[in-house]
Amino acid sequence: MIVCSCNVLSDGQVRACLQAGPACPRTPAQVYGCLGCSAKCGRCARTIRGILRNALAEAESHAGHSHAAHACSTGCEATCSLGSFQTTREPEGVAA
Repeated sequence: MIVCSCNVLSDGQVRACLQAGPACPRTPAQVYGCLGCSAKCGRCARTIRGILRNALAEAESHAGHSHAAHACSTGCEATCSLGSFQTTREPEGVAA
């Protein structure tokens, strides 16, 4: 499914750049950079944040322990960005 019409980015392309490790993007802007483009109109940012949240939730479910979510080996846990994933708060009063 196309999530960004301006850059013709699919949800699969977004997910493909979300690999565990210190270089994993944590914001829509970092996802655009990973995919070699930049935001145009910005309407897809909310969808990309949703994909990021889902990836984090999936990483948490696969982690299998109560410690912060971490999908990769414990050797990189201190630097892995999946453990420090953040999204911006959705603006109030904006329809989806």
